Amino acid sequence: MPSPAVSFEFFPPKSLSGSFRLWDCVNTLAPLDPRFVSVTYGAGGTTRQLTHEAVTTIHDTSGLTVAAHLTCVDATKAETLAIAADYAKGGVTEIVALRGDAPKGATNFEAQPDGFASSVDLIAALAETGQFNIRVGAYPEKHPEAASQADDIAFLKRKIDAGATSAITQFFFEADTFFRFRDACVKAGIDAPIIPGILPIENWTGAQKFAARCGTSIPQVVVDAFTNATRDGTTDLLATALATELCDDLIAGGVEHLHFYTLNRPELTRDICHALGLAPKAQLQNVA
Repeated sequence: MPSPAVSFEFFPPKSLSGSFRLWDCVNTLAPLDPRFVSVTYGAGGTTRQLTHEAVTTIHDTSGLTVAAHLTCVDATKAETLAIAADYAKGGVTEIVALRGDAPKGATNFEAQPDGFASSVDLIAALAETGQFNIRVGAYPEKHPEAASQADDIAFLKRKIDAGATSAITQFFFEADTFFRFRDACVKAGIDAPIIPGILPIENWTGAQKFAARCGTSIPQVVVDAFTNATRDGTTDLLATALATELCDDLIAGGVEHLHFYTLNRPELTRDICHALGLAPKAQLQNVA
């Protein structure tokens, strides 16, 4: 069975130590020859400048293909497109286009005056430039704000029709969750690649909070396993085993590309990729 393509998500550093951690993460995972790496925005667009700096630094120093997250939050259309144009000028032509989360303290997303009202509008504007390969987000268990999964999938189709070339899913725990979603997307007429998002669980408490925010269901068997592993001090072993098994099941079901949410802690992701048979290639040189 051929090895899958992989990609990795990082978040921008907020401190000097965070900068070293990000570079260590890039340096650890780059030998796995990712198809691309992406850099997130903070909630409410709070890390816009940090994201830009991280994207351009990784692009300029690593030789990796970098996808910049871009959202509709807290910016006018002109400001958002100016950020995109600056990326294109610097050679960054991969964008993950998202609506974005509401700013801290707000309960609902509200478009800025003269801002993009939705991710569909942002995608259409980016596609019109002809400069970008545009990826979007997808929810295998529906977006928490969607009325139904059917409505959510219909909205995903609108994003693809607007110019997106692929979608990356939120994380999930069971391969069948992804397969059911993939089948429903095909039935709805979506023919763009749907890339499953994988979260190696570095912190079980944090993962549970994250799952609650994004509508990811956690099987009771996983809850019980992490309860026991936490007691025994074996959570890393369990996380590696569960994620590797999930990835194996996805590959057996025809998945050709896996996207890992690294949380800037690369060791589990590296170990899972090695367990999947991905051999490391050339190591990055340290930045002078």
